[in-house]
Amino acid sequence: MKTLLLAGLCLLGTFARAQAPKGAWKSQEPTGSTSTLIVADNYLCIASYSVQNKYFERAEGGPFTLSGDQMTYTPEFNSADTAKIGIPIVFTVTKKDDILTLRYEEAMVWMRVDADAIAPMAGAWHITERANGGQGELVKIHQEGTRKTLKLLSGTRFQWFAIDPAVKGFYATGGGTYTAKDGKYTESIQFFSKDNNRVGTSLKFDWKLQNGRWDHSGKSSDGKSIHEIWEKIQ
Repeated sequence: MKTLLLAGLCLLGTFARAQAPKGAWKSQEPTGSTSTLIVADNYLCIASYSVQNKYFERAEGGPFTLSGDQMTYTPEFNSADTAKIGIPIVFTVTKKDDILTLRYEEAMVWMRVDADAIAPMAGAWHITERANGGQGELVKIHQEGTRKTLKLLSGTRFQWFAIDPAVKGFYATGGGTYTAKDGKYTESIQFFSKDNNRVGTSLKFDWKLQNGRWDHSGKSSDGKSIHEIWEKIQ
């Protein structure tokens, strides 16, 4: 599993011109579990899980930089090994067509799921405002300290995670596929670290993009009303 996750990190530095292959990628394990990688802006996240068994295995992610075929990735969270958080890792990667291959201790192959070229929602987002109880005035959050909640979207996939890099804190993550059309944003959950029983369910929200702000409202996975504002990571 360690090799699988490291492979995902490497995929990002494949272009000789130092262009990250933004979008979603996947790899299948012999055990039957799936790993998905989302690359959005200058951030990546990975999750390993089994939809069939409703099993969440692990997740990690963080920012990266590219120089030629060298990618430097610095984990901000790692649900399975907190000792890796904050320690930069440099990988050499290659890409051919829609296949990404890691050259590290072992070779690991990832297949493209989608690209994000025409997806308006694709990117790395962080939550900045929330209405108490899902109603009323929006209040700014995460203004102090290092705790944050991020969500990465490709053309078809999403993953969110609540973390605190300063204390190596990992609190929750979830993800799957999404659609955004006619003012409705729908998530289909394929993994959820806090409650595997939510796997297979779908959530529908109202959404709109205005001046770089993603206005998001509806019902959470536990049935509570939510109203949130998300903004792109700078």
